[in-house]
Amino acid sequence: MQEIRNIAIIAHVDHGKTTLVDKIIHASKIFRENQEFGDLILDNNDLERERGITIVSKNVSVRYKGVKINIIDTPGHADFGGEVERVLKLADGVILLVDAFEGPMPQTRFVLGKAIDLGLKPIVVVNKVDKENCRPDEVHENVFDLMFNLNATEDQLDFPCLYGSSKQGWMSTDWKVPTDNITALLDSIIENIPPTPIVEGPPQMQITSLDYNSFVGRIAIGRVARGVLKEGMNVVLCKDNGVFKKMKIKELQTFEGLGRVKVDSVTCGDICAVTGLDDFEIGDTVADGENPEALPRISIDEPTMNMLFTINNSPFYGKEGKFVTSRHVRERLMKETEKNLALRVKQGDSEDKFIVYGRGILHLSVLIETMRREGYELQVGQPQVLYKEGPNGEKLEPIETLVVDVPEETAGKVIELATQRKGELLIMEPKGDLQHLEFNIPSRGLIGLRSNVLTATQGEAIMNHRFKAYEPYKGAIPGRINGSMISMGNGPAVAYAIDKLQERGEFFIEPGEDIYMGMVVGEHSRQNDIVVNLQTAKKLTNMRASGSDDNVKIQPKTQFSLEECMEYIQKDEYLEVTPKSLRMRKIYLDENERKRMERMSDTNAALA
Repeated sequence: MQEIRNIAIIAHVDHGKTTLVDKIIHASKIFRENQEFGDLILDNNDLERERGITIVSKNVSVRYKGVKINIIDTPGHADFGGEVERVLKLADGVILLVDAFEGPMPQTRFVLGKAIDLGLKPIVVVNKVDKENCRPDEVHENVFDLMFNLNATEDQLDFPCLYGSSKQGWMSTDWKVPTDNITALLDSIIENIPPTPIVEGPPQMQITSLDYNSFVGRIAIGRVARGVLKEGMNVVLCKDNGVFKKMKIKELQTFEGLGRVKVDSVTCGDICAVTGLDDFEIGDTVADGENPEALPRISIDEPTMNMLFTINNSPFYGKEGKFVTSRHVRERLMKETEKNLALRVKQGDSEDKFIVYGRGILHLSVLIETMRREGYELQVGQPQVLYKEGPNGEKLEPIETLVVDVPEETAGKVIELATQRKGELLIMEPKGDLQHLEFNIPSRGLIGLRSNVLTATQGEAIMNHRFKAYEPYKGAIPGRINGSMISMGNGPAVAYAIDKLQERGEFFIEPGEDIYMGMVVGEHSRQNDIVVNLQTAKKLTNMRASGSDDNVKIQPKTQFSLEECMEYIQKDEYLEVTPKSLRMRKIYLDENERKRMERMSDTNAALA
């Protein structure tokens, strides 16, 4: 009977989880011959590598001293909390990674709270002790205080603590005594994480993630909670509405290194992939064929934000994407809800509109970015936070904890920006050569705040936030102050016309770029929207005068990322997303139609 340890690596964004998994994989080469690897082995999709974040949790297993260690790499961002909640069900213990300078951060608290609630034993690793200004001993105390505040048990508070640098590939029990390998961590896992308990009885396995293979279809992945699963066994799938379906296991695979290996049977405690099941969802239980028993379903925190997704109906429809119809968009969104637990999709007020609910801007933007890379064209509306009704009928809104580390000289600007958006300053203290600020702020106040804070601090602020709770509505928050510049006609923008309009505001387009009527081409320097004609060419004559033929000097266009576009658009605007372009536009392209709709909404508001 082989011994198994299931362990999840949890930490705040960018504290070194995936790098540590790399080093564990490299260290396991001491014990078995293997091929060469690059860096960030588990961040295997392009989006994860570009952004430097983990989006989807992954499994890998190594063998050390005759023990199989299943390691689960989790995302650090609270927007992907659905992933973390799901995979912690697979683990018997967690490695909590904390940056030796930054200490516990908002997401550290979020993921650690989930692990402590599930009763998992933590091993604390204070990472990046090779950094300047690091304070490992202080961080160790901060982690203890955090666990105490999260109501950890005596056993959880008696955690082992290791120090090291994932990047340099060493771990040690004393940060002043560097070693040359990470075996101290592997030894600590075997000593402190309990072996998976052997539970006899009829087999049970909860499906916690999915995979897809074009040959065998959907594959269910989970941890065997009780008994033994065998190839060819008759089982029952227990679904959420009390429905039981009889099925047969075709094939079983366990995780071995970076791949999967076919096996005849899987014992209690191991993580495996099952093929042959169909029509299953995450949270369903694979149970015994004779007397099935369902495990309690995975509970997932509710979404806090929604966005309208609709088909692209702009004049440039279908020029750049492969999938453009409402059927394509609907099928893709429904497919996403199968594996993305924190996402919800509802039909809008017409066939081609869908309301998509998610955890935050990043959660939704990763979905949009993935879709555009797959060749989809779509339009999205302004993100809206979800309100609830309190017990006494009052309006409640999601409140988040915002943490900003910023140089002392620009701290005042950050406090001013946050308080304008109903932020409430809770803590202000020095941390190394930075000021550490903590606020409670409404979720809607965070939309568009990041770009303003980075501008005000010359890009030096480090911002993080996590959902705290629903609290009473804090009142109106001022939106974007400046209006939009809107194109009057269709066709390429002319340099001469842009030059003459430069004093009116900043442009988001370049000369020669194709634009259409109703497209947002820039930001007006005043509060109102303005319609501009960018197709007027210079009138040519055969007369030459020394003063009138100045060279055209045009400022570079303002370039927006996908998230910045989502945060920038107003209620009456859409963001058009295609595989090659991001364009902001008015919902009603014709100026007269826009004015008519504005008058109608004003009348309706007055009547209400």
